[in-house]
Amino acid sequence: MTVADPCPGAARVVLLTGPSGSGKSSLAARTGLPVLNLDDFYKEGDDPTLPALPGGGATDWDSPRSWDADAAVAAIVTAVRGGTAVVPVYSIASSSIVGMTEFELGGAPVFVAEGIFAAEIIERCRAAGVLADAVCLRGRPAVTAWRRFRRDLREGRKSVPFLLRRGWRLMRREREIVAGQVALGAAPLGQREALERIVAAAAPQPVRA
Repeated sequence: MTVADPCPGAARVVLLTGPSGSGKSSLAARTGLPVLNLDDFYKEGDDPTLPALPGGGATDWDSPRSWDADAAVAAIVTAVRGGTAVVPVYSIASSSIVGMTEFELGGAPVFVAEGIFAAEIIERCRAAGVLADAVCLRGRPAVTAWRRFRRDLREGRKSVPFLLRRGWRLMRREREIVAGQVALGAAPLGQREALERIVAAAAPQPVRA
């Protein structure tokens, strides 16, 4: 695959992925870098292309097909090239876009784009010449499940029965989820190692003679 050269002086993106509840948002905030929330690119609840859970009925929000990868990549490339991008504000509780906002880099040479589907666009960002690194947070499934449930309950994301069913399903599949994201090119790291790696990616690069 031919990799495009980045524009002189353009920023680059670190894609941060990992299972839901693994701590991506809190880690991204700790880097001190601009953060693009990729979960804002979920499809809306009435989108006919949304995938269903096995057996039909409810939407499978943990499938990459519930997410607009094209829009996410376009926003990343736009931000890299011009320093800003207009992006959606998504309500998980209502499964809908509730507004638009401007994502700004403020001159930062690197920014973080975090979300459970970030690994799905690693190759596309690399081909566009905008990828700095890709990291997958890994941890203990039981700890991840507890964090996820507390967060989703606090934010009123879905009904309690839905959260319990989803939480049990994701806990059982967590190692499989991480393995899939690693296979797509993300480095599997714990919180401390991931933070160090992202900070290193944002450090000024030495000038070659």
